[in-house]
Amino acid sequence: MIGSGHTSEDAAMILLGLTGSIGMGKSATARMFAETGTPVYDADAAVHRLYAKGGAAVGPVGEAFPGVVKDGAVDREALSRAVLNNPAAMKTLESIVHPLVRREQERFLEEQRRAGAPVVVLDIPLLFEGGGERFLDAVIVVSAPAATQRARVLKRPGMTEAKFEAILAKQMADAEKRRRADFVINTGLGFEEARAQVRQVLDAVLEPA
Repeated sequence: MIGSGHTSEDAAMILLGLTGSIGMGKSATARMFAETGTPVYDADAAVHRLYAKGGAAVGPVGEAFPGVVKDGAVDREALSRAVLNNPAAMKTLESIVHPLVRREQERFLEEQRRAGAPVVVLDIPLLFEGGGERFLDAVIVVSAPAATQRARVLKRPGMTEAKFEAILAKQMADAEKRRRADFVINTGLGFEEARAQVRQVLDAVLEPA
């Protein structure tokens, strides 16, 4: 079993981070972990809940960015326009949203500890960019060849070469992520092969010390 920097209270539960650049197959890989019965925390889904009607982020985001709340929920497109190319606005948004996401994550981890889960996966898109890896036992990076990544992303509705390049520019390079990873899952070989790699990761972290 991978060693943990956690306190004795939660040392028995292994925390795995799952990350990867756009178009690498991270969401599909997260589902593969969930299919094995491994609890998965989805940071993106948490943000969607916080922005939805009744979500904890709606009030503070609406106050900070007038006009982005419509019908009681945060309009993500309007919010995106409000922070686009504005580092100060982005910092303000992060100062509101990040603590709320962390609180949801802590709630998830506490529930899994009580349930006795041996291992959990935290699906966090900007894991390395936010320095979150220091709180984890191991990091899994989902990767694929650059040509595969580009083809997948450009098939998405509304995606353009310019948008794709802008997104890539905000993300840590795939090669650097792979260098920092404890495990790399390659989805470029097909999803059945990726499923086999998911099982190999779980076997590796759960084997007796």
